[in-house]
Formats: sequence, structure tokens, C-alpha cells
Amino acid sequence: MRVVDAFRDAYDGEPTGIWHAPGRVNLIGEHTDYNDGFVLPFAVPWGVTLAARPRTDGVVRLSSLQEPGDAQVLGDLGAGLEGARGWARYPAGVFWVMAGTGLPVGGADIVVDGDVPRGAGLSSSAALEVATALALDGLYGLGLAESDAGRMELAGIGRRAENDFVGMPCGIMDQAASALGREGHALFLDCRSLASRPIPLDLAAHGLRLLIINTGVHHELADGQYARRRQECENAAKRLGVTALRDVTDLAAALSELTGTERARTQHVVTENHRVEAVIGLLRAGAVSEIGALLNASHLSLRDQFEVSCPELDVAVEAAIRGGARGARMTGGGFGGSAIALVAEDRVDQVRDQVGRAYAERGWAAPTFFTATPAAGARRLA
Repeated sequence: MRVVDAFRDAYDGEPTGIWHAPGRVNLIGEHTDYNDGFVLPFAVPWGVTLAARPRTDGVVRLSSLQEPGDAQVLGDLGAGLEGARGWARYPAGVFWVMAGTGLPVGGADIVVDGDVPRGAGLSSSAALEVATALALDGLYGLGLAESDAGRMELAGIGRRAENDFVGMPCGIMDQAASALGREGHALFLDCRSLASRPIPLDLAAHGLRLLIINTGVHHELADGQYARRRQECENAAKRLGVTALRDVTDLAAALSELTGTERARTQHVVTENHRVEAVIGLLRAGAVSEIGALLNASHLSLRDQFEVSCPELDVAVEAAIRGGARGARMTGGGFGGSAIALVAEDRVDQVRDQVGRAYAERGWAAPTFFTATPAAGARRLA
């Protein structure tokens, strides 16, 4: 395994263990997580693999096969972590959270390898956070990975690392999907109570594929716009007198009290929560092919009400539907990244060709395509 070879080269010794955490794709439930709502992601076959061994001196050494010229040595588990740069801020944030909350962790030597497609919006950052938390759990015998509740705690550590150390105000969906994913299942997550349950998602049994269309674009305003959307939702909830937009039960009455962006954001969040519940109902009834219309509705809402799509995503979705997809939508935070399309097996090539032609007609770089099946969540490999 190349991460082991890289560890030996970097640190002149053997790792104590190897851990893997997957990225995720969100089937439906976008921008609902930080509104205490419902989401339905699943873990994907790509992720982050990490080799590590503990240190007794509190020093953290980090290197990545994807960033070969940027190995970093952080002096200690306190202020020394603040010196982390770029990609290393994600694992450094996990050390910072775990040490700061009193968990008995020390330093470590770590080498990271990842195969999440870059720019695809499949949450490589959450995979890196969860892999780091899982490794520290194993290296220092915390036992959190032995139960779903403990795994949710590891997911929460990853979220805090991203919120409070990296500075990205995300919800917990990405980390939870990585930590709790199950092969052949999506994960229904109530982002308020953190209650979750696996939902069977056997696409092949219904002659279907979930095609990921990686636009390869990332618009620079994404992070600032994400924070702005979250603030708009919080402002709307405050104006309505509810804890979060998840608590809105009479949408028409709520919309009559709001104007502008707050009205639009509320409409998306409330209807998206309903779409998550509807998709779960169809999946449990075995009507997998019928969820396409809800994927379409989700995309229109994200485009028009939440305003987080972009031309590349819109063209991918529209072309996929023209090519015969049963439904399609953007997935992830938006402003670039990927779209997903629910496609019959015999139409996958047709959908790919249609999207590729639409991009070529506009002079855009060709998108890349992957087919995703629900994979296992974070785990120790050796």
C-alpha cells in the first residue's frame, strides 16, 4: 500500500495502523443540515486513507501524497497547531478539538493519501477530518468507533474542527455520512437530534445508476456565499420566532411574514425537508425509479430559491434530463462541484454524451463522470 511506503520514507519506521474514511454524495437534503433539518447522503467508494503512529512528545507531523512539497511539523497540541497551513488545517483542527475537550490524545506522525476526485464537491475535507479522528481514537484507545453514538461523536469532532478551527460554517452531514455510512444504504439523518438510520438504496436491483457529473469548476465566492446563506436562514428563523427553519409548520403563513432573500431561503429549506421525507417513503416502498421528480424539484429550488447553482451545474442537469435521466440535481454546497443524475443502466452512455455535447457547445472543458454506489463508512484497514 503506497501510504505505508510513503510513511516509511517520511518517518523511517512503521505506522501503527491504517484508517480510511470515505467522501460522500448527498442524494437529497441540501442546505438543510445547518437548519436542523433532514438529509439523505451516502458514503462513496473514494476517500482518504491515513497511516499513523502515536508520539509521546505532543508533536504533530503531517504529510500528504497529494501535497508532496508541503509536509508540516506542528510544535504541540496547543498553540503550535495554529501554524498549520492549507490542507493541514483539517487534521490539525481535529487534534485541536480533541485535545481541547480533554480527550486523552497526544501527538502523531501521519501520512495522508486520497482519491476523492478534486473539485467534485464530494467532501474530501470531511473524509480527512473523520479519518484523523478515527486514527486518534484507535491510537489512543478511546473506543468511540465501537458504537454508532461514538461514531457520531467523531463526526461532531470533525464538524467542530471545520467550524471553529478552519472557519467554514458547515453542518454535520458530511462528517456523519463518512463516519456512519453503510454499504448499500443511504443515511437518513435528523440534524437536530442526530438520530440516524440506514435506508436501503440498491440501485442495481432496479436497473439504475447514480451518475456523478463533475463540472470541474469552483467559483471563488463559494465560501463567503455559504456563510451568507446560513446567516440569511438564521435571520429568517429569528423573524419567524422559531429556533430553526426546520420548525416552520405552516409554510404559507411563514412566507407571508417574510420578503426578499429570507422568504426565498425559507421556502427552499421547508420544501427540501419535505422532499427528503418523500424520497425516503419511495425508497422504503421500493419505488426507487420514482424519486427522479423530487431530484428535479430540489435542483430548481436550489437554483431559484437558494441561489447556489451556477451555469455549469444547470447545463449538466438540463442536459442529463434531455439525455434520458429520470431526474437530476446539483449536489453539495453549490457554486460548482458536481451534479447527480438517476439514470437507467442502458442510458448511461446517452446521458454522458448529451452532457458532454452541451459543454462542448459552450466551449467549456469536458466534465468527468463517475457512477457511485453506497459504500462502507470509516474504518480501520490494518
